[in-house]
Formats: sequence, structure tokens, C-alpha cells
Amino acid sequence: QVQLVESGGGLVQAGGSLRLSCAASGNIFRINNMRWFRQAPGKQRELVAVITSGGAANYVDSVRGRFTISRDNANDALYLQMNSLKPEDTAVYSCNADVVTVGAFYARDYWGKGTLVTVSS
Repeated sequence: QVQLVESGGGLVQAGGSLRLSCAASGNIFRINNMRWFRQAPGKQRELVAVITSGGAANYVDSVRGRFTISRDNANDALYLQMNSLKPEDTAVYSCNADVVTVGAFYARDYWGKGTLVTVSS
């Protein structure tokens, strides 16, 4: 079993910053790609950023230059630094990871429950 737990969400004014964290725990052998998704009210879930185990990152156009994804492989943690926040960034942010558990031959997809980010104008 693997658990992903997000933290760091909250209410912030437009132009402000927040740092999200995602802690992975459980029977982990290796974590491959890790991702942040978000889902705004009434909208479909959107991939925000992805990072490989080697640290290569990519972003959706709407956050590029404002958000930074990073990870701590030693501690199985994922982060999202969000700067210059806009009201349209308001959403539930969830982390997602491809995890190989001890004894497994392939990675499985795991999700956290999400943390709410609200940006006021």
C-alpha cells in the first residue's frame, strides 16, 4: 500500500504565493514520474506539471514561468511552488505518482486526496 498526502493549500490573494507538498509513504521501492493535477469547480481535471525521477520538468502553458515543480527522492516528496497566483488558479490540487512497490515488477498509479487552493481577486 502507498499513500500520498498533500498539504499547503489555503486562501491567498492574487499575486501571492503558496508551496504545496506531497508526502509519499508505504511499501515503496521506487517512484518514477510524479505529477500535480488540479480540478477547478465545474471543470475537468488538468495536468499542471510533471517531473521525472531525474528532475526533468514540464508544465502546462498557463502556469509556466509562475509554478515550479520539484521533488526530494530521498524522502519520497513532491513540491509545487506557486508564485504570482491568479484567481483562475483556484482548484483542488492533487499529486499523482507512478510507484513501484517492493516486490512488484511494474509501476502503479497512485493519487492523493487533494488540497484546496483559493486565490481571491
